[in-house]
Amino acid sequence: MRRAARAVLTVLLLASLGLTLSIGWKIATGWPGVLLAERAQDRVAASIDRALARHATPAALDARLAGLLDAEPRNWIAIEAVEKVAAGRGHAFPEPLAARRATLHAQDTGLLATSAACFACMWDPEECDFSAILICRAPVDLTPIGDIAGVIREGGNYALGREVDEIDLVLSVVGLAAVALVAPTGGNSAMVKAGAGMGKTAWRMGRLSEGLTTPLRRAAREGVDWARLPTVRSADDLGALARPAVLQPALDLASDAGRIHQALGARRSLYLLSHADSGVEARRLANATEAIGARSMGAFEVLGKSRFLRATLRWSDELWQALAGLAGMLAALAGLVWNLLGNAGLRLLRHVAR
Repeated sequence: MRRAARAVLTVLLLASLGLTLSIGWKIATGWPGVLLAERAQDRVAASIDRALARHATPAALDARLAGLLDAEPRNWIAIEAVEKVAAGRGHAFPEPLAARRATLHAQDTGLLATSAACFACMWDPEECDFSAILICRAPVDLTPIGDIAGVIREGGNYALGREVDEIDLVLSVVGLAAVALVAPTGGNSAMVKAGAGMGKTAWRMGRLSEGLTTPLRRAAREGVDWARLPTVRSADDLGALARPAVLQPALDLASDAGRIHQALGARRSLYLLSHADSGVEARRLANATEAIGARSMGAFEVLGKSRFLRATLRWSDELWQALAGLAGMLAALAGLVWNLLGNAGLRLLRHVAR
């Protein structure tokens, strides 16, 4: 019996060791992303609600509003989002803070200030705030007209040997050829079209992070047959020149931006997209906005980006498997040691008895 028990424990030890090493290698080579997985949407909403219950205190809401009012230029999208969270929690801001907010709002939204902001936005997209962009540039930037203009302009620049705006080109291609590019993967082409327009506008505003522009540049360089680009006459022609596998990062970003746009509208989606430092973050922002809709802006402002994104994640199955394997290995090892000690103790007792 003792030999059988030892054999069983040895097999368990080896099996647990193999499982632990296998999962450990997967964790080591996929670090740190493999430790975390994305929550289901209903769990994302519950996680964000729990985080707000802990952190959206009256003092925190007052401090956040005061900080936003101190900023230059003031971000009225963020201010309104914090106010909605406060209203939802039944919190009234102190009178001095509320009066200051009213005064600054009147100052920033007056006719003179609005006209100056719109003129600056039309002259230079990087001068646009998230309100002016919709009034002053969106009629072109967020429509197929902008995509057509982008492809013609950048195709012409390439043919003439001029500098090409790779980000504008690749997102214009994705926007125009969305149906041809997305159909094989079963995606939503309308959402991709909308997201590509949002991405281009964010780029022109200087609001796309390097973590997003780097894969977009690679997609532009390798995902389109540049030599045939000047011959394009239709979206079908454009789709035939594209290499969907290489363009996938651009398609993913456009799809995620489109999901955010569908949940929040243009102004708020531009603002939220500007905080994504990678394609992974853009996807998690999209997951959160789909889960809680219009409440996303307030939750993002009050919790901050780190807590907000953390609410979309859970510990991965690989981590639990590694812990289970480690626990099994330790248990089997402890059993073997106990078995050996027991046998040694019995032999010692028999020796003493003689």
